[in-house]
Amino acid sequence: MTRTAQGAAKAPRPPARERILSTATTLFSEYGIRGVGIDRIIAESGVAKATLYTHFKSKDALALAFLAGVDVAWREMLTDAAAAAGDDPADQLVGLFDAIDAASENGRFRGCPFLNTASESAPGSPAHRATVEHKRAVRAWTGGLAEAAGAREPALLARQLTVLLDGAMAAAALEPTDDVLPAVRQAARHLVEAARPSSASGD
Repeated sequence: MTRTAQGAAKAPRPPARERILSTATTLFSEYGIRGVGIDRIIAESGVAKATLYTHFKSKDALALAFLAGVDVAWREMLTDAAAAAGDDPADQLVGLFDAIDAASENGRFRGCPFLNTASESAPGSPAHRATVEHKRAVRAWTGGLAEAAGAREPALLARQLTVLLDGAMAAAALEPTDDVLPAVRQAARHLVEAARPSSASGD
C-alpha cells in the first residue's frame, strides 16, 4: 500500500478540544465530577496538560462544558420522546418519560448527570447553578405541554411530572428500565388526567 493510500484509509483524528470534552463526558457520566481527576482526562484524551488548559481554564470550566452538552442532548431526547407519542399534548406528557429508555440504551445509565453533579457541588457554585437552570428549563417546557393539554394548573402539573421524571431517572440507575418505566408511565397518566377538566379527559 502506498503512503497516500495509507493516509486516505486512516480516519482523521478529532480536534483536541473535542477529544478532551468527549473523554470528560464519558468519565464524568460514569464516575462523577469528583471521581475523575484532570490527569486521567489528559491521559485518556491523549493531549498534553497545556493543551487541556488552553481549551478549558479549569476543571470547573470543563465540568460546565460537560453539563452544557448534556443539557442539549437530554432536552433533545425529551422532545423526541414526546413527539413520538403523537400529536396530543396529553400523550406527549406521558411519552416524554420514554427518553429514559433512550438514555439507558447502552446499559450504563447512571441517573441524571445534573443531579449527580449538583450532589457533588456547593450550592451557588457554577455547576450547581447550571443544574438549577437546566431543571427550570425542562419544567418550563413541560409546563408548555401541560397548558396545551388543558391542565387546570399547568405549572403544578409540570412540577409533579418533572419530580416524577427525576425520581424515575434515579430508579433507572439502580434497576432495569423495564421494571421502572411501566409504573412511571402509569403514574404520569394518572397525574395528567387528574389535572385536566373532566370535559377534556372524556369523563
